[in-house]
Amino acid sequence: MAKIIHLLMKRNKTLTVSISLISSLLAIGLSSTWKLAQAGQPGTAPATLTNLLTQIDSAANQGNVNGVMQFYSPTFTHGDGLNRKAMEQSLTGLWQRYPKLRYTTKLESWKSEGNTIIAETVTNISGVSASGNNNSTLQSTIKSRQKVTGLKIIHQDILSERTQLTAGNKPPQVEIKLPQQVKVGEKYSFDAIVKEPLGEDLLLGTAMEEPIQGNKLLNPTIANLEFLNSGGLFKTGRAPSTPGPQWVSAVIRRGEDMTIVTQRLQVVKR
Repeated sequence: MAKIIHLLMKRNKTLTVSISLISSLLAIGLSSTWKLAQAGQPGTAPATLTNLLTQIDSAANQGNVNGVMQFYSPTFTHGDGLNRKAMEQSLTGLWQRYPKLRYTTKLESWKSEGNTIIAETVTNISGVSASGNNNSTLQSTIKSRQKVTGLKIIHQDILSERTQLTAGNKPPQVEIKLPQQVKVGEKYSFDAIVKEPLGEDLLLGTAMEEPIQGNKLLNPTIANLEFLNSGGLFKTGRAPSTPGPQWVSAVIRRGEDMTIVTQRLQVVKR
């Protein structure tokens, strides 16, 4: 998921932003005519698969929602709680804000289980906002696993993701340190380090943790940015008591420039 953050207010010591959660993932489609009996590395994938990946990237790069959604089953399910309609709405909303996103999908592995094809892919996404007046740029890398029966994707899980949104002429360069997985109730460290020297500049920022839920995709979240006393954010979080994926985000603002980085944290059972 990509976190799209809109500036609402700039007053006194805090900055309030609204965060909309929008699905930016594009999965792959696989043909039911393939008769694959074993797991395979990318180099052993049939031409039909590699050609199809190219076709889906092409439809995404054209902003063709219908062209992409034809690969999703009417009964499509998602590990984040999405259904086919929610996925379509999310893509439409994302492409309205970022009409010239570029998608590049790489096949990591594939295998067959009976009549179902399972493929893991990594999708890189980049682009600028429609307004173009604040140099807003989106970059995202998403690793996912798809299950396909017949001609349609029937289920999808996100294995990992990192999304960065920058705004302004010189957004802060931020390095994130966050584990990919923690156990329920476990403490973890989350650091967002501003890499370049600050000089006389002041930083505003905040760290956020949110459960990933389908009903939160199009509903904004409000965040208040406070003055930071050092060159970044250094937080200790605690995983929730129930397993499930979380978004952990850092919002860093310096002057009129801002960087937001979101990574997925998997919370698992002990």
